[in-house]
Amino acid sequence: MFALVDIAGIQYKVQEKDKIFVPKLNVEVGKKVMLSKVLLISDKSKTQIGQPYLEGKNVSAKVLEHTKDEKVIVFKKKRRKGYQKLRGHRQLLTKIEIEKIK
Repeated sequence: MFALVDIAGIQYKVQEKDKIFVPKLNVEVGKKVMLSKVLLISDKSKTQIGQPYLEGKNVSAKVLEHTKDEKVIVFKKKRRKGYQKLRGHRQLLTKIEIEKIK
């Protein structure tokens, strides 16, 4: 069984016991979070598709840790002008474990 879930505008395909990184959630480590924006649920026999979301369906997950993604380097240069800019960015992420698809 798997589900498509919308978390912060990004769609994730999840199964039970999956561990995924999502954009930072304002939930403490060890707490549970209910993901109610379920777009699709499918098992071997049938598939349910929402318009846009399924009513009464949700996915429960547990917050494992808060972390940062790898650094992304943005380098700008204009040749022969002496112009150089170097910037970096690290996205804040939350690691969650999918416990149950209801």
